[in-house]
Amino acid sequence: MKQQQVKQIIFILLFALFTVAAVNVSAEAASKSVIDAKVADALKRFYSEVSGSRELAGKSHGILVFPSVIKVGIGVGGEYGEGALRIKGKTVDYYSTAAASIGFQLGAQSKIVMILFMTKESLSAFRYSEGWEVGVDGSVALIKVGAGGSLDTTNIKAPVVGFVFGNKGLMYNLTLEGSKITKIKK
Repeated sequence: MKQQQVKQIIFILLFALFTVAAVNVSAEAASKSVIDAKVADALKRFYSEVSGSRELAGKSHGILVFPSVIKVGIGVGGEYGEGALRIKGKTVDYYSTAAASIGFQLGAQSKIVMILFMTKESLSAFRYSEGWEVGVDGSVALIKVGAGGSLDTTNIKAPVVGFVFGNKGLMYNLTLEGSKITKIKK
């Protein structure tokens, strides 16, 4: 066999493995109590790592938290996670997020995604949609933390704002564009 053929076979096998793993992740959906516990931990981390985040969350009409969005890529990539929408500190609905990508990529990562709905209108548009795609049904302004790890909450004017955390804290230069968010029955 030629080296090119070996690479193609390896790619096909890895893609098949990724597909099976993705199906298993979605088939073994987390229970409400597991999601709620992970959401609480993610919010704790958000409040402890980002100065001003508690104040910003207090101004929001709802917070959608995905405590673990797993992204895997081998040429073709995909990501999936489950989370909860909290309004006034209480979980009201459960959601999944999924996205696919094509391009040079190899590896896996886990990230925390938080989306804050700063107006009643943006929250209603999200809650009453059949499926919400970032960048199509609504735009999410990713917030960067200023000097000293603090937020200037007086200058945040977008109706929907988002934060993405990795293992080493708040992540920069990321996009949520193309992420499809769907309500799940629990």
